[in-house]
Amino acid sequence: MSLTGALSNAVSGLNAASRSAQVVSTNLANIMTDGYGRREVELGARYGTGGGVEITGVTRQQSPALVAEMRSVGSETAFSGELADFHNRLERLVGTPDSNTSLTARLADLEASFVSAASRPDLPGRLDAVVQDAATLARSLGEMSSGIQTMRQEADSTIDSGVKTLNTQLKQVEKLNGEIARGENNGFEISGLKDQRQVLIDSISEWIPLREIDRGNGRVALYTLGGAQLVDGPASELSFATAHTIVPQMTKDAGLLSGLSINGTEVSVDPESGPLRGGGRLTALFEVRDTHAVSAQSELDAVARDLVERFQDPAIDATRGPTDAGLLTDGGAAFAAIDEVGLSGRLQVNALVDSAQGGASWRLRDGMGAATQGAAGNASLLQDYTAALSADRSIASGGFAGMSRSATQLGANFSSGVSASRLSYESELAFAATRSAEIETMLLAEGVDSDQEMQKLLMIEQAYAANAQMMQTVEEMMDTLMGAIR
Repeated sequence: MSLTGALSNAVSGLNAASRSAQVVSTNLANIMTDGYGRREVELGARYGTGGGVEITGVTRQQSPALVAEMRSVGSETAFSGELADFHNRLERLVGTPDSNTSLTARLADLEASFVSAASRPDLPGRLDAVVQDAATLARSLGEMSSGIQTMRQEADSTIDSGVKTLNTQLKQVEKLNGEIARGENNGFEISGLKDQRQVLIDSISEWIPLREIDRGNGRVALYTLGGAQLVDGPASELSFATAHTIVPQMTKDAGLLSGLSINGTEVSVDPESGPLRGGGRLTALFEVRDTHAVSAQSELDAVARDLVERFQDPAIDATRGPTDAGLLTDGGAAFAAIDEVGLSGRLQVNALVDSAQGGASWRLRDGMGAATQGAAGNASLLQDYTAALSADRSIASGGFAGMSRSATQLGANFSSGVSASRLSYESELAFAATRSAEIETMLLAEGVDSDQEMQKLLMIEQAYAANAQMMQTVEEMMDTLMGAIR
């Protein structure tokens, strides 16, 4: 081998060591960067020029299977997280048994007030307490109903902002696909672009579970698990129309709330069988708005209806007309079964017994239709009210339809159902979060390992020193040769 050939080989070794050091430093600098794929310099023997080494490329190391699994569990975690958050907030609205502002506590307070008033019907203060507790109960049910609709409204608004974000991200994936393909064709370094694309796809997968398909030349296609196209060449466009106000009567099934469309075609958001199946935050938000919150409202309205009908029973208070309202009213009027939806939000105490509305609490004792006060010691009507609250009665609607419950039992069943749902979804969230942590650990294990990178750096340092020594030796040999010629 000639001295110039040896010198050329040493230079190629120095170039390879320098490039390798640069890649190792990049790996170490990005050890905590989300979406970063560890780089490795690919080296090959140089042929046809007397030997040496050449840099054949820089590859991005990451397991597609682990990335896909991480995205899948991320979708599940986002789905469970939204539902767990909804049921947690619902439980706080309804209250737990140990809270003195819970639904069960309000029902117990009303029943205790009736018992107290029946024991001394001559005391106006005890009659007033019944009215106040009934009003507090009605107000609490109204606040719960309002809270449920607020959560539906928030879910609707979040869907709208999420759809806008997704459209932007899908367009960005389309753009990066093009840049990566051009870079690959021209031999440019494109690992950074792939990192950006991965971060985008990871973010999209939290909203919509997806499959990534390699289309070659650096491009990828994105499809939902149900087969709906998100990106394959051009990006698809998602559309959704937000509602500025949501009330209990507004549902998607009634055509009063928007669904989700992809490229102008409405798609099902069923988490089990729709194109967006498999979890994801977007599906969870539709579930909250159209299923879980609607069901909670229905159960709450069933509790309100049961209370109204107990006091509106024709067998109680002969002074009332057949179409007159009882102690609790539907916005001041008698309740009709056809108007049950949203009843809990319209519940009010009858103005005839409420001094704040010009009424008088003695009508609890003497009858809603009484023109004048009767015997102060007559507790029969108050006892009937008490009996009506504590009596087992067939529930007319909701999930408890057909069951026989007292008012307090029905309230307790509703509250315990809310708590059970919260525990169930929190358990699902904990399971998904545990899986996510395990898979993330596996992904990190094949990512940047600082110890391994430092070992590589020592080898690079040795290779650099060896090639530098080779150059110095060649220089000394050439100096000796030139000296001999002179």
